[in-house]
Amino acid sequence: MKEAKAYLGIDIGSISTKGVVIDSNNEILADSYLWTAGNPLNAVKSVLKELKSQLKPDYTVVNVGTTGSARKLIGAALSAKIIKNEITAHAVGTLSIVPDVRTILEIGGQDSKIILLNNGVVSDYAMNTLCAAGTGSFLSSQARRLDLTLEEFGPLALTSKNPAKIAARCTVFAESDLVHKAQIGYSKADIVAGLCRAVVLNYLNNVGKGKRIMEPVVFGGGVSKNAAVVKEFERELGVPVYVDGRGHLTGALGAAVLCKTQKEETIFDFDVADIKFETKGVECPHCPNNCEIICVYKDEKLIDAWGNKCERGAV
Repeated sequence: MKEAKAYLGIDIGSISTKGVVIDSNNEILADSYLWTAGNPLNAVKSVLKELKSQLKPDYTVVNVGTTGSARKLIGAALSAKIIKNEITAHAVGTLSIVPDVRTILEIGGQDSKIILLNNGVVSDYAMNTLCAAGTGSFLSSQARRLDLTLEEFGPLALTSKNPAKIAARCTVFAESDLVHKAQIGYSKADIVAGLCRAVVLNYLNNVGKGKRIMEPVVFGGGVSKNAAVVKEFERELGVPVYVDGRGHLTGALGAAVLCKTQKEETIFDFDVADIKFETKGVECPHCPNNCEIICVYKDEKLIDAWGNKCERGAV
């Protein structure tokens, strides 16, 4: 029996690392979602082992794509054919699920983005990467402060009849406001509902400011799992907001879909997870720029390097 082709996409973020394997029809054959824990190489190794355990033996991965903040590092380690920015990967991934999508709202662990599309092509976008207020890590820290799990956050917020007004434009101010609201007698449900509402208002007033949000609207990223945040988006926008069960995987999905555009195919060996990878930072001494060059080693052999601003820093 001839083995069917499959494609691997990896999305390496500062908070979480996602991986998917798809078939030629973009159906997900295996998926993994793990914490990056400050070590993207180790996180990707764990993701690969999990994907390998799920993938049926009658499929062969023929190409790899990477996206996310550590896309270049992991792309070098895995000899990826596709290394794409998050905007492109999330747009392609979402289009594979909702082909007529016009607006993508995305709130991840430490950043947020909005992507506007016209006839399947990105026409505008904006990102917020400078402050974690209103992101997944923000909600996670507030949940711990309230002695809640993230899974409890959304359902509890939906029970509120009087959401507290929380200033969430800054994490420090939000935490101070949260403590104050608890001290003056707001219930935990009202505080949590207020936080969810503040996340949406913060997003629309910053990331979505000046953007023409058109239907269909798709909400992705880890925060899309919070039903109360989805409800607040629908209240503010006045339109339905679609959330797919794979919304946290769209970056990895997009990277995998993009692999299919490559004519040249290279069979991927999952045993690469057992190979020793190492990165070293060196400072180039050849000019006053003192560029920091990142070198990637595979079994102690240099496989890639970047960071130099001129040819004198080439490694």
